[in-house]
Amino acid sequence: MTKQSVVASDAKLGNGLQAVSLQLLPEESCMEFSSGRNLVNNETEQEKIVSTSVAFMRASSPRRTRPTDSLPETDQDSCWGVDHPWALGMFEKIVSASRGKQIAMFLDYDGTLSPIVVDPDQAFMSEEMREVVKDTARYFPTAIVSGRCKEKVYGFVRLPGLIYAGSHGMDIRAPSKSRNEKGGNKAVSFQPASEFLPTIDEVYKILEERMKAIPGAKVETNKFCLSVHFRCVDEKEWAALAEQVTSVLKEYPELKLTYGRKVLEISPAINWNKGKALEFLLKSLGHANSDDVLPIYIGDDRTDEDAFKVLRDRGQGVGIVVSKVAKETSAAYYLREPSEVMYFLKGLVEWKRSSFRASA
Repeated sequence: MTKQSVVASDAKLGNGLQAVSLQLLPEESCMEFSSGRNLVNNETEQEKIVSTSVAFMRASSPRRTRPTDSLPETDQDSCWGVDHPWALGMFEKIVSASRGKQIAMFLDYDGTLSPIVVDPDQAFMSEEMREVVKDTARYFPTAIVSGRCKEKVYGFVRLPGLIYAGSHGMDIRAPSKSRNEKGGNKAVSFQPASEFLPTIDEVYKILEERMKAIPGAKVETNKFCLSVHFRCVDEKEWAALAEQVTSVLKEYPELKLTYGRKVLEISPAINWNKGKALEFLLKSLGHANSDDVLPIYIGDDRTDEDAFKVLRDRGQGVGIVVSKVAKETSAAYYLREPSEVMYFLKGLVEWKRSSFRASA
């Protein structure tokens, strides 16, 4: 399904009031409130925003059909088609592309290293997965690029040897590989949205109070962005939830609203995303505009598409989407679930160990 964007812009009504003009645009899934406090003075226009928001909430959170694990392998592959092969089935081709290059791993967290769970505070990765990620980091530079705040995702992963980019890449701490830097490599921090912290905190407090009226709703602060989880909200209440969120955000034109799986994401309306974070991290690792690296990015969320697009446009690197359901993506390959991500990472580690043994 084509992802879409809702852009709210000024429009004059016959009574002279400003209202919202809704435009459906391809390749995005966000709503930007661009005209400030007087954006919506007409109930009908606000209803349009709410109904459009609910439509995107449904589109971003499809109901689960029967698990694909019960389908024959040929049926699972045919769901995706030949344009997006199964990454485990194409493992040899992927590692062959890395000959003479440094693999750099970039991993989303929720839905990639850990399963999607009802309570986001309980999204723990298995000990087996943790060991595999630890082994991966021994052989390849490895970064976790998550919508969670940096401290929160570190609390889940608990591996000090990794690079962490939180808040959808708006809070990064990475090594510096600059050749001009004396005294060895140093860690560099990058926070392109730091000026928005007071606004994010203010909106968090407002929404936390508003969501008390929506049973099952949960507001999570991720430092530079907010997540409004509606996984436990009855679908009959989605319109009420959308009404509360959009009515708050019309007061904050500097923020945008995006849609994920059973979650609404609120973040600064700046030109920064996981794709920009990927480019920043490659530069930090000393691989900016370099053909001696093979970036591999694995993620399951709509926000990971920005990173997949960067790899596609570079013509260099491997994007792998994690999904049991075929969908439009800029990734080259797919894996169905975190367990397959673990097997893929295990394969990379064993391949690297075998290479060392062969060259010894």
